[in-house]
Amino acid sequence: MYVLLTAMPHLKKPQKVEPLSKLWDRKAQKCGLRHTVYSVNGDEYTGDWLDSKKHGKGTQICKKAGAIYDGDWKYGKRDGYGTYSKLLSVTNEYSREYSGGWKNDKKHGFGTYFYSDTACYEGEWSEDQRSGWGRMYYDNGDIYEGEWLKNKHHGQGMLRLANENRYEGNWKYGKKNGHGKFFYLDKGQLYEGFWVDGVAKCGTVSDFGRAEAPTPTIYPIPKVHLLDVRSVLMETQSTYHSE
Repeated sequence: MYVLLTAMPHLKKPQKVEPLSKLWDRKAQKCGLRHTVYSVNGDEYTGDWLDSKKHGKGTQICKKAGAIYDGDWKYGKRDGYGTYSKLLSVTNEYSREYSGGWKNDKKHGFGTYFYSDTACYEGEWSEDQRSGWGRMYYDNGDIYEGEWLKNKHHGQGMLRLANENRYEGNWKYGKKNGHGKFFYLDKGQLYEGFWVDGVAKCGTVSDFGRAEAPTPTIYPIPKVHLLDVRSVLMETQSTYHSE
């Protein structure tokens, strides 16, 4: 009696099927360079991604703010070097407002900010504020160059007015404080002394460039000598410092 033996069919191990939820999540992850991605609020972004966050080089158009940022990104925030421009309603064109360094989505490092066609600041920034060294051109023609702290003149600095008169000296929270010199070039005089909250408290006034001054005083300043000028100034300074 013969028994016919047949080979058992080879069964393949079933492959694991990825759940649709994970599949969709994986496909939704944005990494590398992508074409323009549109947001529900109307914003547009074109550039590099990392783990679904803007990372690398990219351009962001903010519809509601009417602004565009082109530059470096880091984990979803502006970080590195970039240019921020605003849309002008009159011309319907973008005008550059800031170019420079960014950190954690704020102006940081060296950068230039354009307030208007005639006013701009170029210098150091920290946490979205002018801090460090910088030069500011004002609409009225004044120019300040020196140290800043939280958007105010603070430290050593020079303010040159539109009429060429200038102040050189110490500043504190936006006001003249401490030792300084004020050159009245229009009259040919120089004040040197001590300031408190923008007011000259004690110092000396002398002729300076009087021959070249456009509107000099009628008479030169007479020479008056104190026996000890230094002690008088020091006494005055100590009076205001102790208040």
